[in-house]
Amino acid sequence: MEHQTIRRGVYLIMALFCLQPMALGAWLALIPYIKETLQLTKFDLAIALLGMPVAVLAALQFAGGLSTRIGVRRLVLATFPLQCLAAFLPLIAGSQLILFFALGAFGATHAFMEVGLNVYAGRIEKKARAHIMNRCHGFWALGLMIGSFVATSGAGELGSVRIMAVVAVVSTVVGMLAARRLPKMGEEGAEHVVPRRKLSQMPPALLAIGGFMLLVTLAEGAMSDWSAVYLSERQSIEVAEAGIAVTIFAGFMAFGRFCGDWLKQRFGALVLARGSVMFALAGLACLIGPLPLVFSFVGFALLGVGVASGYPLGVSAVAALDDTHEAANVAIMSTCALAGFLVGPPVIGFLADAYGLKFGFAAIIPGLIACLFLARWLIPPESGEESR
Repeated sequence: MEHQTIRRGVYLIMALFCLQPMALGAWLALIPYIKETLQLTKFDLAIALLGMPVAVLAALQFAGGLSTRIGVRRLVLATFPLQCLAAFLPLIAGSQLILFFALGAFGATHAFMEVGLNVYAGRIEKKARAHIMNRCHGFWALGLMIGSFVATSGAGELGSVRIMAVVAVVSTVVGMLAARRLPKMGEEGAEHVVPRRKLSQMPPALLAIGGFMLLVTLAEGAMSDWSAVYLSERQSIEVAEAGIAVTIFAGFMAFGRFCGDWLKQRFGALVLARGSVMFALAGLACLIGPLPLVFSFVGFALLGVGVASGYPLGVSAVAALDDTHEAANVAIMSTCALAGFLVGPPVIGFLADAYGLKFGFAAIIPGLIACLFLARWLIPPESGEESR
């Protein structure tokens, strides 16, 4: 494939990674506003937040097969407008039950987009023979940060629905234009559908990587959904302004991912993974310890850097396992990752309602410690890295 075509694909997929999560970032920043508007307790909000993981886990069972049948480019192009429409539903929900189903619709579209974008990025990474996955997810974190920042800045003047309209509609229109120009990468179409595997036929590394992803993204999801609530409770500020916690977290996550490809090439996947987990543990210590408020912002930043490389490392690792089942492998890994990202926040909510948010955040620590041991499976077989 021509170098110029690959380069165009790299630029376009990075742009799509930035545009896709903007609506999600806006929603995360508006969670305290919705909590207050619907007068929900932490427990009530935690129940409502379960709508996303339930729908995501269901959608991911079909996402891998669908992306193989219709092609990842068509999947992204078709799902963008559906995600745009679904982004409005949580903001017009009138009750906890409606919010649950609204988040379910939003989560289902997010799942299909995640698989399509990651499969395409994995194909480019193999064809270009270069590390781009961290940068792709760096742009994802940047898009999350932009969405949360715009929502935090404009929600007070425009209202939640109007600010979501600005974020979701603009990102969707630009995203569809970019998706239409994606060059073909790899085989696409029904003639290339492969048989479904049994659990015993899956490589052990896939399951270990899935466990790593589940635990890392649990911390990422907890920060995404509860950091703004944490800040609004610790400091007497308007709920709309508390979204700055999400902006800080997402901004440093983007910074970590933009540095990730260079760090992976310089030190290897194992050192990068374990070092990142140590940063995340330090960030949690800043949030749960008896420290001044300023350490909360340091904690959000350290956690952003700490969880930054987990997802990109996982995608690269499963994409390198084989070329035949790459879509299925990415879908399985995404199931584990999004399960952590989306199931984690409700679990933290249950604990926070009973014991406080600091206790809920502390519950993440054992999983991150386990990640220090699971990280050895992220090493590509041909890399020759030391796995101890």
